[in-house]
Amino acid sequence: MRQICAELIREKALRLLNDEIPHGIAVTVEKMKERDNGIMDIEANIICERESHKGIIIGKGGAMLKRIGSAARREIESQLETKVNLQLWVKVRKEWRDSELYMKNYGYSQKDI
Repeated sequence: MRQICAELIREKALRLLNDEIPHGIAVTVEKMKERDNGIMDIEANIICERESHKGIIIGKGGAMLKRIGSAARREIESQLETKVNLQLWVKVRKEWRDSELYMKNYGYSQKDI
């Protein structure tokens, strides 16, 4: 489920960002825990390669990150059939696609990107 959630978040980010950043982003789900009341808490990081990309992903006043999170949350809620509290952060990892360790940690092989 973590991988599915990560891919849904990545897909929404790529769709909303169009051609503003290259496809060099990854998403990691750091926490996924269900509360007693059935709400799923998900904390995820969107990984990019440059500070300038981070600004684009976040957007003015956090507007783009909010749009990405809202679109992803709706899709994840549909998949999980429960309410979701989604928290997103944007992290910069310079040249992460050139690092075999980062690629493996983010669930990719060199041929995936």
